[in-house]
Amino acid sequence: MKKYKISIQGMTCTSCEEHVTRALKNIGAKDIKTSYREGKTEFDLADTVEIENIKKAIEQTHYQIEKIEEISSQPVLALKNEKDYDYDFLIIGSGSAAFSAAIKATEYGARVGMVERDTIGGTCVNIGCVPSKTLIRAGSINQLVKENPFNGLKTTAGEVDLKALVKQKDELVDTLRQQKYIDLIDEYGFDLIEGEAKFVADNAIEVNGEKLTAKRFLVATGATSFIPEIPGIEHVDYLTSTTLLELEEVPERLTVIGAGYIGLELGQLFHNLGAEVTLVQRSKQLLKDYDPEVSAAVEKALHEQGIQVITGINYDHIVQDGDIKKLTLTKNGIQKTIESDQVLVATGRSPNTDALNLSAASVDIGENYEILMNEYGQTSNDRIYTAGDVTLGPQFVYVAAYEGKIAADNAIGSLNKQIDLSAVPGVIFTNPGVGTVGLTEEQAKDIGIDVKTSILDLDNVPRALANHDTTGLIKLVVNTQNQQIVGVHIVAENAGEVIYAGTLAVKFGLTIEDLTDTMAPYLTMVEGLKLAALGYNNDISKLSCCAG
Repeated sequence: MKKYKISIQGMTCTSCEEHVTRALKNIGAKDIKTSYREGKTEFDLADTVEIENIKKAIEQTHYQIEKIEEISSQPVLALKNEKDYDYDFLIIGSGSAAFSAAIKATEYGARVGMVERDTIGGTCVNIGCVPSKTLIRAGSINQLVKENPFNGLKTTAGEVDLKALVKQKDELVDTLRQQKYIDLIDEYGFDLIEGEAKFVADNAIEVNGEKLTAKRFLVATGATSFIPEIPGIEHVDYLTSTTLLELEEVPERLTVIGAGYIGLELGQLFHNLGAEVTLVQRSKQLLKDYDPEVSAAVEKALHEQGIQVITGINYDHIVQDGDIKKLTLTKNGIQKTIESDQVLVATGRSPNTDALNLSAASVDIGENYEILMNEYGQTSNDRIYTAGDVTLGPQFVYVAAYEGKIAADNAIGSLNKQIDLSAVPGVIFTNPGVGTVGLTEEQAKDIGIDVKTSILDLDNVPRALANHDTTGLIKLVVNTQNQQIVGVHIVAENAGEVIYAGTLAVKFGLTIEDLTDTMAPYLTMVEGLKLAALGYNNDISKLSCCAG
């Protein structure tokens, strides 16, 4: 059998996919994967079938072939041949990508080793998702107690005991690290090697002076906080997203340098705990890669909550005077100095590649020192795979786990699976929250999709009215040719819970009609998706409650 990939012009919907798939089945193709969004199809075909037969089959569907490629399949690994290699699969890193890959590889019967230089579990459980989200929940409760929207409720908040909150956070982290990571090492029977790994050849690493060889490798070393080049910053006791969550007292004033999702989440957290917070960033639009309506709604909410947001600035310098940090910046030609007790640097992440000696294994890296990979998770060295934040792809734990599993399927199972990041949901855990999936309006237009949008303000959503919290919106980006939803963008309470429904809509090519014809439970935020779909062709204000 041979594996082929064909780039095709003219497919616009799932029916087009079915036509192409049916035509290929007629000539004996197997394991066919066709995507109209990506304009391609992949399949296996017997060696005896000529390429001309493939061309004729596609041409009969009236779609145009751009390119036909034969994809080389990886040789199936002969496992357990310990005389040749120490391991079948050697993984560097111990986060979600690493564990997902290790578990899948052991299911194939591979002998797996995992190398970790620091704390087992990676970013998410130790210093990222878990600790930040539990404290964010505490902060939101504190803020709601201080200011609730209901006239008949009299609530007050006392002084925050941050030390007690941090202790409780640490206990949760310890429990989850043990249950979801450390305990699984013995459960699945792979080796943990403690120490720092560096490549010494394309099939070998060195750890603690010992050389270890493997048939396949996975590099899943994650990323750490990126520190921008602001004059004087090297002399300032700044905080990162890690050290901020270790504070035992709430600072009176906190300046956050960088207003991406990390800066927004942690800045609002400390505002809710009682700090006076200022968010500053270089770009003019808050959340510059998001739809402008989303950015505007979030910025409006932050201002209403009393958080100062300053965008479109240049950093001049920063100094420390005793315990006070002074950040000087320029906006519209006017210089301003912001004084604060603590400064959080939240300007993105930098991949952990510096100690790996990747050149010894002929592994290429990008301009930001990220590891470059193809659609199968392979690096420039086809025996070395990579996954997760070290690639500077979407910085989500579920993406890392997904990529790690595919890396194991391909490296050990020889499946040649492709990584598909066309429908990755993203969530910002602020209040209101942000949930996004698929294309923004601008992205859709840039790739030639004729789009129409439906934007629904939350004062049209009964759940939001009942909550007395109508700050936010729901935006659908729709392909006008086939009415399929190509992007969903939400600013609302519980946006992270709602966006999974939007992800299914984008991933499976649902149309406006699919949403309007599907019942949504009344007085839920997810009903807003249906209302936004109804608003595509109707005036929502003229519909009755639960109108279908």
